[in-house]
Amino acid sequence: MTQARSGGRAGAAGLVLIAAALLGTVVAALLGPSLFEPALPGGGPPFSLDVRPAPHLMVALVAGSLTAGAAGLALCLLAARRGWSVAARPLLLTGLLIAAVLAFLPPIGSSDHLNYAAYGRMAVTGHDPYATTTADLPHDPVAGAAEEWRTTPSVYGPVATAGQALASWLGGDSARLTVFLLSVLNALAFAATALLLHRTARDGRGRTRAALLWTCNPLVMYQLVAGAHNDLWAVAPMVAALAVFAGRPTLARTLLTGVFVGIGAAVKLPAALVGGGPAWALLRRRAYGRLAALFAGAGVVAAVAYGLAGPRVLDRTRQASEMVSWATPWHLVDVYLTGDRDVVKYAAVAVALLLALLLYRGLPVTADVPRDDHRRVAAALLIGWVCTAPYVLPWYDGYGWALLALLPLSRIDGVFLAHTFALSLAYLPARGPKIIGLPDDLHWLTAVVRAQVIPWVLTAVVLAFALLCLRGPGNRAPRTAAPRRSSAARRGPATPTG
Repeated sequence: MTQARSGGRAGAAGLVLIAAALLGTVVAALLGPSLFEPALPGGGPPFSLDVRPAPHLMVALVAGSLTAGAAGLALCLLAARRGWSVAARPLLLTGLLIAAVLAFLPPIGSSDHLNYAAYGRMAVTGHDPYATTTADLPHDPVAGAAEEWRTTPSVYGPVATAGQALASWLGGDSARLTVFLLSVLNALAFAATALLLHRTARDGRGRTRAALLWTCNPLVMYQLVAGAHNDLWAVAPMVAALAVFAGRPTLARTLLTGVFVGIGAAVKLPAALVGGGPAWALLRRRAYGRLAALFAGAGVVAAVAYGLAGPRVLDRTRQASEMVSWATPWHLVDVYLTGDRDVVKYAAVAVALLLALLLYRGLPVTADVPRDDHRRVAAALLIGWVCTAPYVLPWYDGYGWALLALLPLSRIDGVFLAHTFALSLAYLPARGPKIIGLPDDLHWLTAVVRAQVIPWVLTAVVLAFALLCLRGPGNRAPRTAAPRRSSAARRGPATPTG
């Protein structure tokens, strides 16, 4: 069997598994309230059945979909390394269609969307979401619907709060309609990112890669689109910033790049790391005027947004910097140190910088993407952060996937896939066990998988990143079968006749 043929079979099998994973995600949301899907009061969109599936069935369905999706994407990446390719446009349209369908279905996986709706409700009713909690508004029809973080003010940036307030203003007293509008905004951000990635790709192979890693990526679809997480609102301006910077090197474009960086940072602060890519490229070129414009654009937008949000806007963000989530390697350290979070915090910064430097060495380098390319540097910073942060959840990996979709094929993709898949399995589901009434025979999902197994798996993933990057740039040209020589060519040149 030739490599081209084996690559074709692997790619076809991968697409089948990806389709099965996307269908499984749609079915999980369509079934209605479950272990993974909070019940929404009232009628109207988003729509779902009322099957009330058993907890064990839902765990099997979601875990199976995630496994199929990860395996399918891995097969497609392997096939692409063997020279396989597939038309990008059908993948793009399929991903956009699935995202549109999911926007009309209730969010699944966590109850974060209820918190988003509550914070928006606070803003439109005259309460400061950075000083108010849902517990302060127990009888409000929207804020009172929140399940978790009921004593926690908003940790999201002012642009995120503005989007939540818009959805709440349009949704009125209906938590259900507010959640639907938030899902629509999320789907639009996802689609904008997909179209930007498609348009900025240099050729058909790059567009196919963008479609696989972002638009039809089953893990991204489950965590960010089906989960309706507002990280998409930060990812879209991040990709826009890198796309604008890749154009003609003018002062105006650099200023606009900074504006997009500032918008992303005003959704979630870590999105500001994307600005490190353009900043490094300008510093290397000694383009100090444009570097100042970049910082001015980002700084003014972020300063105005956070300034308008009030003096309490960063209170919860500062507190969140002390948190450690169970499924990270730092949970193991935190348990050993019995809660000395200062050590964890500073050690995490050091490890993140080290991994970013290693990724700068190991991410692919080609004629189109040189070593100091702004996309490489931005990807190194964001992936370095998301893989080493003390507090990280599976949907945070969306930052990394969007930037990897801008780069050539490499083995880094497979390692990052392992990171997202492991983190996704750690949160089946990402809702409080006591709130959802997790059956006793499923508590091992949190007590064993989330708290013990996955931290070690993610530690191995970080080590795999390091070892892979130490070998140098990870790009490998796709293998193609050598053309067969014709019988005439094997015989040599024909004898001329008179």
